[in-house]
Amino acid sequence: MSLASGPGPGWLLFSFGMGLVSGSKCPNNCQCQAQEVICTGIQLAEYPPDVPLSTRRLYLNDNRITFLPAMNLGLLSDLVYLDCRNNLIREVMDYTFIGVFKLIYLDLSSNNLTLISPYSFSMLSNLVQLNISNNPHLFSLNKYTFANTSSLRYLDLRNTGLQTLDNAAFQNLLTLQILYLSGNPWKCNCSFLDFTIYLIVSHLNHPDDQNATCVEPAELVGWPITQVGNPLRYMCITHLDRQDYIFLLLIGFCIFSTGTVAAWLTGMCAVLYQNARRKASEDDAEEEHGQRVDSSRRIFQNRVDSGQDGFPQLI
Repeated sequence: MSLASGPGPGWLLFSFGMGLVSGSKCPNNCQCQAQEVICTGIQLAEYPPDVPLSTRRLYLNDNRITFLPAMNLGLLSDLVYLDCRNNLIREVMDYTFIGVFKLIYLDLSSNNLTLISPYSFSMLSNLVQLNISNNPHLFSLNKYTFANTSSLRYLDLRNTGLQTLDNAAFQNLLTLQILYLSGNPWKCNCSFLDFTIYLIVSHLNHPDDQNATCVEPAELVGWPITQVGNPLRYMCITHLDRQDYIFLLLIGFCIFSTGTVAAWLTGMCAVLYQNARRKASEDDAEEEHGQRVDSSRRIFQNRVDSGQDGFPQLI
């Protein structure tokens, strides 16, 4: 049979067999049905092998998984739903989700996350819902963390240990609607000002806004971060506190002291210079006067001598 007439029976049989193999495999102790794999609460210590490549929904929640292998996960090109909550995952790297570009839902809550690399979600342009709450040792997020998740509508950052956020991290989240921020020790200092202004102008839905409060400075302890934009702007832009006045006083004293010392040194140098010039002038005058006296004496002596030689003495 020619190639133009289509694939032969052998090729069709091989393809059918591969389809059966890939479709029939299911990880041990998991439940697989209709492109859905459920491995919930079976004490998995690592990502399960033999996940069907056609899987669209994968449940790995309530296990002891510490790492998501990009090689295995990347084979699930049709995956749209991934639930990894309540595991022991420590970090998410730039390449972790590189193959699951269709992913819409991702839950990484209640893990041991301490690091999310800057471009971990860079391939997830279709991601709509992201939950990384209850990771109390995360502490910080890079400003590029959500750079390419332009479809994101729901973001949960509760209880992550975050102390501040860069508003630049949210510049591309034009479709974001719901944002959870409570349970974090927010430091509402001047570096937090831009983000608080973003919260005001973005008109996001903050279901937990009354519980997302500042822990410092003392003037704003207990204030919801959605309400500190104007007070913080006053404190950072138009208001000087006691430390600022002390600093300005010290700077003024230093400038005054430096100016006084410089003026005194300039005056001393001028006096010394004038004294030196006056002394030099006096020395020159004395020398000139001495020269004149000597000249007069020589002239007088010459006249006397010439008088004795040219005129007779009177008796």
